[in-house]
Amino acid sequence: MAPSVPRIGFVSLGCPKNLVDSERILTQLRVEGYQIAPTYAGADLVVVNTCGFIGAAVEESLEAIGEALAENGRVIVTGCLGVKEEQVRAAYPGVLAVTGPHAYEAVMRSIHRHAPAPEQAPFTSLVPPQGVKLTPRHYAYLKISEGCNHRCSFCIIPQLRGGLVSRPIGEVVREAEQLVEAGVRELLVVSQDTSAYGLDIKYRPDLIGGDLVSTRLRELCQELGELEAWIRLMYVYPYPSVDELIPLMAEGHILPYLDMPLQHGSGAVLRAMRRPAAAERVLERIAGWRRECPDLTLRSTFIVGFPGESEAQFEELLDFLREARLDRVGAFAYSAVEGAPANQLPGQLPEEVKRQRLARFMEVQAQISARKLQEKVGRELVVLIDEVEEQGVIARSAADAPEIDGRVLVDGYWDLEPGDFIRVRVSGADAHDLYALPLDTEA
Repeated sequence: MAPSVPRIGFVSLGCPKNLVDSERILTQLRVEGYQIAPTYAGADLVVVNTCGFIGAAVEESLEAIGEALAENGRVIVTGCLGVKEEQVRAAYPGVLAVTGPHAYEAVMRSIHRHAPAPEQAPFTSLVPPQGVKLTPRHYAYLKISEGCNHRCSFCIIPQLRGGLVSRPIGEVVREAEQLVEAGVRELLVVSQDTSAYGLDIKYRPDLIGGDLVSTRLRELCQELGELEAWIRLMYVYPYPSVDELIPLMAEGHILPYLDMPLQHGSGAVLRAMRRPAAAERVLERIAGWRRECPDLTLRSTFIVGFPGESEAQFEELLDFLREARLDRVGAFAYSAVEGAPANQLPGQLPEEVKRQRLARFMEVQAQISARKLQEKVGRELVVLIDEVEEQGVIARSAADAPEIDGRVLVDGYWDLEPGDFIRVRVSGADAHDLYALPLDTEA
């Protein structure tokens, strides 16, 4: 009788960078012949890939570990919270092993120890060329580097994930090609600091198709833009080098979309945050980018209620928001992160003040977003299909990243599949989503 094949359960929490780590571990598991269990009960052990950035994420991760232990009993912890092994083991001394983020080899060693790999040869034929993906088949995250060199006062990412480590450009492009060949129609370029790509290795050239190409973001975008897929940039700091990307967007080489975590609009607060940008120069550059690329979509995230933030500085942030007229904005009230220098800053604000400011902030942005979406009514757009339902089609335009931005809701049902591109005309809008009709069936 053949020995049973070990089955591994998997829980993935946190950001897209963490999701890519999970995909890599799952791919290695399949290569080695393990099966992936869809339930706790059917697993020989469970891996929980945690997030540890803010308090709510830590709580969610600890709850997930506890649930996995209660339902299965054999748990390996990895990811950002794994850096705080003492905290994990204090809460759950029964976990089998704890490793930090992007510690693929350590995770596999722990799995081998507690659920030895099958004796057969690796089952490479069971793994698709693009590896195991946790996203829908038609889009994927392309991680170009690990870690971050910034030391923002509210953030502990460098403590969790270390300094910047860029992947060679040839390796990134080869992965992108495999993904597109496997049917991916949108690549979302992610890292902790996408703009800094290649800085740590002094933009060292790498071989692509017989040519030496610098490991730099502009050159990467040029190479990726040759693929038959949308290329979307996420987590882009507003360095001067970003100016070089705007012509590529204006020419349609990559999507005219920038996700920039600006965090605030007051110079004094930005300095307290140790952020590498000045609000006035950002506004000037945004205006210049829009002149060069009128279809540019800008999304950002902000923190309200940062320690010491005065009412006047908060009003500066609202003024910045009104002038910048960003297309998509996320915000959260400041919360202390264990180990972050901002915890020691004077002027910690009451929770009620932070909640009120967050509500005021989102009210201003909701008005801006609604107006900007209303301006698109009557326009023709190319959209990417995410879901096909009986009542209609759920799609996204070039202005919409999956799961964080809005959707384009298309009336009608016909022969379409996720990953198809169609042309539509926008017929309506609300504060978040667009409504559209397909051009080929429009009355």
